Amino acid sequence: MSRFDVRRTAKLKELAACGAFVAASLCEVKRRCGNPRCKCSRGLPHKAHVLTRKVGGKTRTVHVPKELLGEVRAWVEEYARLKRLVREVSEASLAILHHHSVVARAAAASRRTSPG
Repeated sequence: MSRFDVRRTAKLKELAACGAFVAASLCEVKRRCGNPRCKCSRGLPHKAHVLTRKVGGKTRTVHVPKELLGEVRAWVEEYARLKRLVREVSEASLAILHHHSVVARAAAASRRTSPG
């Protein structure tokens, strides 16, 4: 097993340990509620959190309740980690292919140059 196989196997094990995730971006938005007596009407808007994602080329937004904010933030971070791991597994697989072709070319070259 080459060092590339070892690296890829380790990354695949990390992938298997991934938890819940969401493919979206967590954003803080500032809004006015419309109540003329509220502080937001005097320039101090309310803060809220939303998840945004693309669906069919359009941005879709989902409100995130305050009590779920920490959990949703962890989901977004887990998705970022998942994307990184998938990229690393792909790079390791490509390295295995590249290493194999280099070894095969070297072996073919040595067969051509050896007296025989």
